[in-house]
Amino acid sequence: MKTIFTSMAIFGSLLSALGQEKPKDSLEGEKISLDEVLVSAVRVTKQTPVTFSNLSKEQIKPRNLGQDIPVLMSFLPSVVTTTDAGAGVGYTGIRVRGSDATRVNVTINGIPYNDSESHGSFWVNMPDFASSTESLQLQRGVGTSTNGSGAFGASLNILTDAVAEEGYGQISSSVGSFNTLKNNLKFSTGLLNDQVEISGRLSRITSDGYVDRASSALNSYFLQGSFQDNNTLIKALLFGGHEITYQSWNGIDAATLENDRTYNSAGEYTDENGNTQYYENEVDNYKQNHFQLHWNEKIGSAWNTNLAVHYTRGRGYFEQFKEDDDFATYGLTPITVDGEEVDETDLIRRRWLSNRFYGTTFSANYMAENLNLILGGGYNKYEGDHFGEIIWAQYASNSNYGDRYYDNSSIKTDFNFFTKANYKLDDQWSLFGDLQYRTVGYTASSEEIGSVDDTFNFFNPKAGVTFDLNLANNLYFSYARANREPNRNDYKNGSPKPEKLNDFELGWRHTSPGVRLNTNVYFMKYKDQLVLTGELNDVGGPLRANVGDSYRLGLEVDAILTLGDKFILRPNVALSDNRNKNFVFQRDGNLESLGDTHISFSPSVIAGNILTYMPTSQLQLSLLSKYVGKQYMGNIDAKSSMLDAYSQTDFNVQYVIETNSFIKNIVLSGLVNNIFDSLYESNGYFYTYDDDFSVPGTITTVEGAGYYPQAGINFLLGASINF
Repeated sequence: MKTIFTSMAIFGSLLSALGQEKPKDSLEGEKISLDEVLVSAVRVTKQTPVTFSNLSKEQIKPRNLGQDIPVLMSFLPSVVTTTDAGAGVGYTGIRVRGSDATRVNVTINGIPYNDSESHGSFWVNMPDFASSTESLQLQRGVGTSTNGSGAFGASLNILTDAVAEEGYGQISSSVGSFNTLKNNLKFSTGLLNDQVEISGRLSRITSDGYVDRASSALNSYFLQGSFQDNNTLIKALLFGGHEITYQSWNGIDAATLENDRTYNSAGEYTDENGNTQYYENEVDNYKQNHFQLHWNEKIGSAWNTNLAVHYTRGRGYFEQFKEDDDFATYGLTPITVDGEEVDETDLIRRRWLSNRFYGTTFSANYMAENLNLILGGGYNKYEGDHFGEIIWAQYASNSNYGDRYYDNSSIKTDFNFFTKANYKLDDQWSLFGDLQYRTVGYTASSEEIGSVDDTFNFFNPKAGVTFDLNLANNLYFSYARANREPNRNDYKNGSPKPEKLNDFELGWRHTSPGVRLNTNVYFMKYKDQLVLTGELNDVGGPLRANVGDSYRLGLEVDAILTLGDKFILRPNVALSDNRNKNFVFQRDGNLESLGDTHISFSPSVIAGNILTYMPTSQLQLSLLSKYVGKQYMGNIDAKSSMLDAYSQTDFNVQYVIETNSFIKNIVLSGLVNNIFDSLYESNGYFYTYDDDFSVPGTITTVEGAGYYPQAGINFLLGASINF
């Protein structure tokens, strides 16, 4: 806390020391393209009192060699990324300001991407999507109103490839450690008759993973057709992916971490001879296909509108070998074999998810000299089927192939409407207001979660002010209210309440020749926050529970410093204090008051830096570093729940070979991750249970932890041929 306030004072004193003049902002004075209008309803600019970072296609390209979008974002402020397989391919996750991925609202062209039931964003279902991304914006905190589930840590909105005026073709390949291989093909016809463009991408990524058997086989596609004239843009998009990943969500304990970092218990069983074996198809197998249709219309000089319809179809399963499972678990009856009753069996099961997500989003934007007004919203519906099958059993009992041992469905509807306005009072003062109404209905029924039939009505107001101190300095203050419904796992874990957040943001932006600096202080005050308990469910999903009162207080600083004409420095640091208020815990059968405890998975220090050296226009060298401070994996400040601080440094190089032929250029890229070969764990889990059997009449609370080790030094090398 003291560090935060000291830093605030230091940066406040710099206000008068920095220059008064600035170059024209690259985002100011430019015409907003029709493509950008697709996300204008959910994006912000420096005139909005919201804390944000942008990442462009050009910034992504040098490191886009097969790793997922969260990994490519890992050097942004307050961001922590995790990977199950240890090398950035396969299942990956992201946390922002200590909030996990279920609390980061993700939209693609303004359309919700988070899974409606779990609230998670499964990037493995869209492998190589970075290759079809024009830009992305990460708004930290509540941000502005958007579509889909409420943002409690951040909002991430992605804009896909813009319309290309000239045709092109691209063939890219990369290879690397752990037998990682990526191949993709991209093309665009360019504008035909100055109006029509067709573009697309095919990608395949395979990797063995750092962790044993944590392999990935990922296929994806992206197809886009566009029509545009001076006032109209119509886009139809088809994209999707098929992932087959060997499960690696079990993690390992401390002893195994010390002796066998890459050990993976998934699929392990003992054969009839007493030998340890691993089931070869212990995999997650899932397909997801997306359709989006956007119609953007410019009406006169002040209005533009956007209407979109979308449909997503997902279907897949994870397959498991289960040793000596009880018949009762599957509704089977005991049988007699050779005169003995049998009520257990080895079996192979598949747990299926089949879902559909569809709806519409809309917005209208009015821009005048002093007023920017946006009206928008959306209606979306989710239909999900959950069922399980036994596809093989040593003793089948009364079951037949294809029988479902559980079968349930769920429906979720989500309607929201928002209006937001930025009004410029004079040359210095601007006012911002944002009102959203959101209603959510969720019905489900199963043995796991019981019967659910809930409706939530949320009102989410936001307001702020921006003050242009002078040409170089911009100050802002905002308040945002957010409400959020529980997810499916929360219902499985108990009787959850919706959570509430009041977010206060105070920031300063400075722009002068060679310097861009963003500094902000935030205070996020929660009621009934659904914090991670540290525990996992039986499929590796994190469990959450309501806590009464809690807060996050932090300072974030990021900068872009141009040092001469060859060096660019991009440092950032986030300092925070994240606390549960008056936390209680039952230990050894007695309820204890622990006072204020640290919120799980919320490091107090996160720092990053990118140093880029460009000796020529064709060569770019970058040194990227990340530091994440220690964090607790539970909420009771147990020493055994501590995840140690870690740092990672990567080296990235890109060289462009210009040609004077049919081939426009050849781009060579290289990435060495973790160049100092640091052994670290970016994620883990923590659990407790009451032992009431070892000593009769005595309850002893036992603690345990698991870890997800990340790869040491590893590399990726790539080449792109552009036509």
